[in-house]
Amino acid sequence: MTPPAAAPAILQVLPALVSGGVERGTIEIAEALLGAGFRAFVASAGGPLVGPLEALGARHVALPLTARSPAALWRNAGALTRLVREEGIAILHARSRAPAWSALIAARRSGARFVTTYHGTYNEDFPGKRLYNSVMARGERVIAISRFIAEVVRARHGVGEDRLRVIPRGVDEQQFDASKVAPERVAALREAWALPPGRPVVMLPARVTRWKGQGVLVEAMARLPGGALALLVGDAGAKPAFRAEIAARIAALGLGERVRLVGHASDMPAALLLADVVVHASTDAEAFGRTVIEAQAMGRCVIASDLGGPTETVEEGVSGWRVPPGDPAALAAAIARVLAMPQAEREAAGARARAAVLASCTTARMQAATLDVYRELL
Repeated sequence: MTPPAAAPAILQVLPALVSGGVERGTIEIAEALLGAGFRAFVASAGGPLVGPLEALGARHVALPLTARSPAALWRNAGALTRLVREEGIAILHARSRAPAWSALIAARRSGARFVTTYHGTYNEDFPGKRLYNSVMARGERVIAISRFIAEVVRARHGVGEDRLRVIPRGVDEQQFDASKVAPERVAALREAWALPPGRPVVMLPARVTRWKGQGVLVEAMARLPGGALALLVGDAGAKPAFRAEIAARIAALGLGERVRLVGHASDMPAALLLADVVVHASTDAEAFGRTVIEAQAMGRCVIASDLGGPTETVEEGVSGWRVPPGDPAALAAAIARVLAMPQAEREAAGARARAAVLASCTTARMQAATLDVYRELL
């Protein structure tokens, strides 16, 4: 049902509605807003997720929010100000830096409240970058997606506890539930990827880019005895050169029968059920690490790099294992240890991992905590 015109309106602002964690989170919050009787607006440059957003009953407003020039930021600020005034929007919630500058100006012009979500570490590799990044710390409430990111916000921008809220990203416990995945879905992927029966599967689900650690897993597989098969699941996107580099390294190490680049998987719950071990091998600190909790929710054994957000969701020896980032030997040893565990022990570890996720990192918890932030300001 469409909320009444008098209902409070929240506007989320981001560059575009393509695939990604920020975009999925935006839709999840829009869904929660509508369910709680709010009006939900999203402004972006558009993308394939506009349809699912509008199917929920939210309104999408197309603006060129991918643009970063000062003139574009100023024009977008004007358009957002008009939208806020016309629709009586109470809160602007910015999820990315360039749109956040426009949203901040619009909030100050209109009197609307201003919330930000600090989604990443945001590099500071040239002069003025900290100032540019600082808009994400200027919200009346600043949402950090992990304790790791909260510490970054405190250290860089001096945000106090009165404004800072830690809200971990969440996994949909209904979608990522092994008991709800039909065997036919798993069998279809097994056939599509031509997986031989009986071989242990090590899976790294991540877009194919250098810092996500595909190269680390390839080197680890060269050190790992036995017949385990590694699947690199993810799209190369704008990094085809790196994908070619990984493919060449696989060939050079003679791993063509043991490591495969299988591309994007549209059915990740089914894909994860094919894995005996799921690896997170990022060499840079993840702000949170959503693929980790998705694997844990599916009851998989997870080995993660010991840095960033995954240190909060992977408890050593309880809900998974952690290894030094960028260390193929340590990763190989950890994979070998987990694969050598009796099946019952791996299943018990997977059950503990799912229980840990359900206790702290579900979509429903993330939605409820975010609505609480809005209510604080209203």
